[in-house]
Amino acid sequence: MFAQQASRPTVVVTRPADQAGPWLYGLHAAGWPVLALPLIDIVPAADPPALRAAVADWADLDAAMFVSPAAVGMLRQAAVPAPAHGLRCWAPGAGTVRALRDWGVAPAAIDRPPADAAQMDSEALWPVIAPQVRPGHRLLIVRGVSANGHAGRDWLLQRCRDAGCRVRVVVAYRRQPPVWDAARRAEAGRAAGDGAVWLFSSSEAVGHLRDLLPHAPWSQARAIATHPRIAEAARALGFGAVRICRPALSDVVQALESLL
Repeated sequence: MFAQQASRPTVVVTRPADQAGPWLYGLHAAGWPVLALPLIDIVPAADPPALRAAVADWADLDAAMFVSPAAVGMLRQAAVPAPAHGLRCWAPGAGTVRALRDWGVAPAAIDRPPADAAQMDSEALWPVIAPQVRPGHRLLIVRGVSANGHAGRDWLLQRCRDAGCRVRVVVAYRRQPPVWDAARRAEAGRAAGDGAVWLFSSSEAVGHLRDLLPHAPWSQARAIATHPRIAEAARALGFGAVRICRPALSDVVQALESLL
């Protein structure tokens, strides 16, 4: 798919398949050979009619939080109409912002962390949206769960409830480990020891890699993580060199250069 450039190590992009495209093309355009090895599969949590019923009427809300691009994508797949004008749409990162815009949400209606925030996460989003939150504020959170039903961190949800917000949660998708055949396992095994740099955007993805390649030697492997918690997971797996950077292409490229 992409021409190899022998002077640089391959970058292994581990994002879900439907989110990996911009990273594959962006890194290749920046001069890096790339390999797509999705470590999370995204599947619907409910059939389209059930999901449409769960979302109900945007007019009954003051704001909606979309935890990831997949949250937006599953609503679109279920033919849920984009939020009406005036509803505040909260997004923790640039990928979710792009997904909302592609859905037809006006940029002025989207609240996101500042462009220069050290991290793109709920903590960085909170100062932006906190002035909106008040007793009786009606918030919908659209998110996913892991294969075992774990929903992830509830930090922002709890902040909103503590402020008197009326929070409703809709589970739009499930995150599952990918199914690898022997060829894919061999490909990943080679990338564990040939100098490739693994790009991680999820601690759950690191856990899936551990389960898929339980005997792989990671001490000589390198990783770039887009959050400190993800970096901790990569180090716990045994990666010998781990860099932390913001989840933006320019920051990832700079981190890659630092590994050369």
